[in-house]
Amino acid sequence: MKTPCSNHEMDETTFDELAYSVKLWAESRELIKKENISRQMLKVMEEVGETAASIARGDKSLIKDGIGDSFVTLIILAWQNGIDPTDCLRAAWEEIKDRTGKTENGVFIKDEE
Repeated sequence: MKTPCSNHEMDETTFDELAYSVKLWAESRELIKKENISRQMLKVMEEVGETAASIARGDKSLIKDGIGDSFVTLIILAWQNGIDPTDCLRAAWEEIKDRTGKTENGVFIKDEE
């Protein structure tokens, strides 16, 4: 059973537990509604943009904040679409885990299948 996490448990909390806590937080603010999906996607893009700006400035604490905020907005977007965000991460992992390729100029280029 999923349970929300409290602040004192954060170091041992799993992604699944955190995602569920974000869901409860978002539900209490009436964000988990299909009619909010397009606005939530804009919020995702805003947070990713802020993260990019933090990377450009080299500000580690703002990078961490931006990545965390991006996670939160993506988690809410998943729940709005009726998808468990842990399933999204699991599906992405299954897709890439055996992928081969090479890194060029800091970008992974997958081998053709």
